[in-house]
Amino acid sequence: QVQVVESGGGLVQAGGSLRLSCAASGRILSINNMGWYRQAPGKQRELVAVTTRIGITNSADSVKDRFTISRDNAKNTVYLQMNSLKPEDTAVYYCNAQIQLFGSVWTRDYWGQGTQVTVSS
Repeated sequence: QVQVVESGGGLVQAGGSLRLSCAASGRILSINNMGWYRQAPGKQRELVAVTTRIGITNSADSVKDRFTISRDNAKNTVYLQMNSLKPEDTAVYYCNAQIQLFGSVWTRDYWGQGTQVTVSS
């Protein structure tokens, strides 16, 4: 029905940059919020940044001024530009999308499989 696929993770040195992308596809009527979460080993999944359909954004204090979330509604895609990366940003990054399907009155959360981001010191 719906696929949510992340890309763009990898290994980078501290101070470097990466850009994550996440595209949703399928029988999608509309998408409300889209966001990025991350989970480091031994830690709970946490919100990194989120954007509404009209572009209102919010992000964790730990990434403010370094990470920027953006969205292309025509492509059902959300991006995360990560600058000035730190070793503590190392985690699996997951994309989340609140999607309403054709023929449904409900909106539900869909998650991607995750993409690994590793920042070396």
